[in-house]
Amino acid sequence: MIRYRSRRPPDTALRARLRELANERRRFGYRRLFILLRREGEASGINRIYRLYRDEGLTVRKRRARRRAIGIRAPILVEARVNARWSLDFVHDQMADGRRFRVLNIVDDVTRECLAAIPDTSISGMRVARELTDLIARRGKPGMIVSDNGTEFTSHAIFAWAKDHAIDWHYIAPGKPMQNGFVESFNGRMRDELLNEALFFGLEHARHAIAEWTEDYNTGRPHSALDYQTPAAFAAKLTATGHHAALCDDSACRPVAHPAREGILMPRL
Repeated sequence: MIRYRSRRPPDTALRARLRELANERRRFGYRRLFILLRREGEASGINRIYRLYRDEGLTVRKRRARRRAIGIRAPILVEARVNARWSLDFVHDQMADGRRFRVLNIVDDVTRECLAAIPDTSISGMRVARELTDLIARRGKPGMIVSDNGTEFTSHAIFAWAKDHAIDWHYIAPGKPMQNGFVESFNGRMRDELLNEALFFGLEHARHAIAEWTEDYNTGRPHSALDYQTPAAFAAKLTATGHHAALCDDSACRPVAHPAREGILMPRL
């Protein structure tokens, strides 16, 4: 009998580096690992990386997904520029001793940057207003802020702050988290890649770990929605080239329009 004998090189060094990256980024699939290898100068194509990825048994275990609603949804259009719209939401976790804490996440919906991730055992509406004031001083004023109807976001402190800063605060419809999808998606990435993978031994430990992960998310992690650019690189490109040119880099240009106003609007004070 005549059988084909493979003449492929063993790729020992490449396999070792691929395993090393996969161990560092346990929730990254082969596409993101391919981007990281390309940044290091690896010339192999994505098909070769996928073959080695499968041979090494590095496939990421999928977590059980929730049921998705079936139907046609219209996208929420937003002007394509930095600070056009921010999204806010909380994500909860607990430390090794059982104490619970929460993280206030603030995301730029256009650039996908995490503008702030503030962990603490308690965060009131006044604290949210102070953090937003500090963030505006560093980054500039947003055109709109989107959040759910949590008590921290519907407090008198937030109403007064939004009026004083002349910022349109948009509340999503109750029970419709998909209307705040950008920050919900970010919360999912944070939980999948950090909160479910780490054990926190105190609030300072959690703050340090979250700050490191957030910095890596903005400057190192390839984002699939941005054509595998990092959020920081996409934001720089958006600012340097203008919003229309930056949005038309893909095969289909993304729409440019004013923010949709679906949901519950904040009462005027």
